[in-house]
Amino acid sequence: MMIDLSTELSGLKLDNPVIPASGTFGYGLEFAKIYDLNILGSISIKGTTKDARFGNKLPRIAECYAGLINSVGLQNPGIDHVINNELPELRKIFNKPVIANISGFSVDEYVYCAERMDKISNVGIIEINVSCPNVHGGGITFGSDCEKVFEVTQAVKKVTHKPVYIKLTPNVTDIVKIALSAEEAGADGISLINTLLGMRIDIKTHRPIIANKTGGFSGPAIFPVALRMVYQVHKAVNIPVIGMGGISCAEDVIEMMMAGASAVQIGAANLIDPLACKKIIEDLPKLCERLKIQRLSDIIGITD
Repeated sequence: MMIDLSTELSGLKLDNPVIPASGTFGYGLEFAKIYDLNILGSISIKGTTKDARFGNKLPRIAECYAGLINSVGLQNPGIDHVINNELPELRKIFNKPVIANISGFSVDEYVYCAERMDKISNVGIIEINVSCPNVHGGGITFGSDCEKVFEVTQAVKKVTHKPVYIKLTPNVTDIVKIALSAEEAGADGISLINTLLGMRIDIKTHRPIIANKTGGFSGPAIFPVALRMVYQVHKAVNIPVIGMGGISCAEDVIEMMMAGASAVQIGAANLIDPLACKKIIEDLPKLCERLKIQRLSDIIGITD
């Protein structure tokens, strides 16, 4: 039985739904040394800001039983370097459109980055990370406020012709309200979830393990939370959803798509096993055959 793994995101056709998540795959160059990146559906590149950022103080990684906590702090070389160096290098080895993940600490910064990425030919989707603190709004995270999500989405949509996906933080009371705000402002899709907020303490020193005290918790432990939020948001909006959060095997991909995801992103699994995405893509047809799924797109949102 021939299995059709293809899917679609706002007109962008993917050979399969597997996309390495932003922040866990760099700009793809390191992974290209161990397998052909063209087997991937797409790649969400490392989060890019207007200016170069060194990131947070060390240590900024803490291990957990079923995941990890990171507080990297959006370390990146800045948008000019990414556009002039990283994306041209990636184009040489990856012949599909990528997802450009951008972050900002003010609406103007989001607009600046989106406007620049709009002009790049191998960028197919712009993914807006609204999990950043708003420096002009008292440091409150953009993504925890419906009005701020609306404002950022609307502003970015005015300066780009490419599909805009809003990447939502799960650290909110009502994820559906936030998603609806993004849709109302013109978002073409939703990416969720970003990391949960977590913490570890060194019981010998009595101090937090991470210098920043708290950080983003990711890995298999958060999968049920991510699945629930993807299910809720898919039921509420009329735009595609990219599901992520703890996906580490082909079974997780199927489950996430049944909950409503049109595609998935693989994050922490890449840090545990650099071949994670490759293995999942290879396992998907065999799993679909066992489950008698001929077209993967047929199961999107199949769960009532």
